[in-house]
This record gives sequence, structure tokens and C-alpha cells, in this order.
Amino acid sequence: MLKAGSHFRFAISVATVVAVFAGLAIGPASAQERKSLRWATAPVGSYGYQIAALMTRIVEEALGGQYTVTVQPYASPTVAMKAVMDGNGEIAYTADIGMTQFQQRIGGFKDYKPKMPEIAHSWYAYPMESMMAVAAKDADKFKCWKDFSGKPVFYTNAGFMNWLNWQRIYKALGYDFKHVQIDLKSNADAMESGTIAGSATYTTAGKSLASYWKETEIRLDIRVVNPCPDEVAKIKAAGLAVVEVDPKGAFSKPVGPAMLQGVPILFGYNMGTNIPEDVVYKMLNAFYKNKDDLAKSEPGFTPMAKDFVGMQVQGINANPDIPVHPGLARFLKEHKAWNEKWKVAK
Repeated sequence: MLKAGSHFRFAISVATVVAVFAGLAIGPASAQERKSLRWATAPVGSYGYQIAALMTRIVEEALGGQYTVTVQPYASPTVAMKAVMDGNGEIAYTADIGMTQFQQRIGGFKDYKPKMPEIAHSWYAYPMESMMAVAAKDADKFKCWKDFSGKPVFYTNAGFMNWLNWQRIYKALGYDFKHVQIDLKSNADAMESGTIAGSATYTTAGKSLASYWKETEIRLDIRVVNPCPDEVAKIKAAGLAVVEVDPKGAFSKPVGPAMLQGVPILFGYNMGTNIPEDVVYKMLNAFYKNKDDLAKSEPGFTPMAKDFVGMQVQGINANPDIPVHPGLARFLKEHKAWNEKWKVAK
């Protein structure tokens, strides 16, 4: 016969086992309840992918663990933008020029019809500066950007924002854009062998290089070719900017000119109105709160850290007819930076 104490201990044991199994049952359910934020970005090795991977934990913490963020690489930002608007992602890697092409339905967006809400201005993160580089052994052949007109050049991957930037640069200059597609990992080999006359390089905020360019400059001595003064004048006359970049800030060894010249693009990660206002607002506040630490860990964030709000305004002003996500609108209104001429996405 079981004693009363035994009955009690047995009851406690059963209760404990039930509690354990209940906990196991709750765990997966809780995990299943977490919503997904798929971050569509550029290929592995690109700066866009690198930044997206860096930001996932900040986003998950900002959203209280209610979302799981996954980084999904695509062939180019253009493809990533379409993926999000086709329902295969929530956050799209883009840039001011990509948003312009989408709005005007030109380039890769010709005749494109989104299946989901169109992406709106949401978060602008860093500028990039488009420049041109050659193998050091060939540097004497190239004095200006006109020397690349009609020559086989790798202008970064087709569909990349820098690739688009070079198209608008050449349009302003009246040059022949002849792109040769290569694998990112073969950049140094293609330059060394002469398969390509040059390769478009780029810095982020004048401070960082993409992974494949870091590998290139280790394997090959390169020289950056600046635009000539008349080319700078034509580029500026077309409404584009030309900025100076200190090569010591990004390159590990001398690349020719004491000061480099590039045409900037402003990059961001935009979302549609299917993403709630509160989600975007919380993300922006987290980025704003951590901006100084982000700049310390990734120099490309330096301009954003110096003027986070101003960078968002700059991104909107590049395409003022494109609506602003309600989350960004709320953030800018709180920071007294909202322009009543802008439209809030619905």
C-alpha cells in the first residue's frame, strides 16, 4: 500500500512531467508564431549583403523577438527589389538610382507590375562612390574616362546600382557603355589578363571596399583613373555630383592619384506598406540609437552616424514623388524633419 507521502510525491512527479511536456509543446508554438522578415540583398561578397548580415540581430532585438530576420542574396539589387514586390521578401536593398528607374519603369523595371505593395522610402544607410580602376601595368593607357568608352569593362554586376550609375554617367558624357560580365572572384584575373580594360570600383562613404575588391587589391596592383576636368563639368551639368575620396581611407596601398574622384549613389533598404508602420519605426529608432556604434564597427556608416536624419531627407529628396513609408514619416515628424510636400505611402 502506498503511503500518503508517496501519493503526494507521485502527484508532484506527474505534475512535473506534464509541465515539462507542456513547456516543450509551447516552445515550438512560440517559434512558429514568430513572423518572418526576409532581407533581400545583393550576392554574397557584396557590401549590401555584408551590411544586411550585420543588422539582423539589431532588428530582431528592436522588434522584441517577434520577428526572425533572414538574409537572402539575389543576383542584383534590381532583382532583390522585384523579389520583395513579388511577395518573396520584406526588405529590399536599393539605391536612389534604382528607385528612380522603378518609378519611371525603365531599365530592368520596364513593363514591370508588382504583385505586392510598391516599396516606399524606408531607410537610407550609406553613400557609395563609383570610380574606375585598371591594372597598374596598363595605367599609362588611360588618362580620362573617355579612354574606357567602347572598351570592354566590368561595371560591377549587371543590375547593380553602381552598374546603373555608370550608365547614367556615360549618358551624361555621351560615351559608349560596353559591359563585360565576369564573376566577382575573377576580377583580378580579368584585369591582369586584359579580358577587361578596366573594372568599376567603389568605396562606401570613402571608407570601405567590397570584399571582392579587398581581394583584388591584395592580388593585383591597381590604379584608379579620375575623370578629366571637362568630364567633371559635364557630369555636374547633368545634375550628378562628383566627390573627392581619400584613397588612404579605403585602399590598403597607393592606387595612383593623391585624391580620387567618384560619382556618389545613396543606398538604402526599403519596404512596402505591407510592413506595419510600427515595425519600420522601431527599426529606425534602433538604428538611430546605435548609429555611433555601427560607425565604429563598419566605417561605411560614418556619414549616417554624423547626420542620420539628414540622410533620410536626402534619400527622399532624390525621388520626392515616391511615397514615404508611414514608419519613416513618423520618425521624421518626431525629429522635426518632415516636409509637407512629401507623400505618405498608403
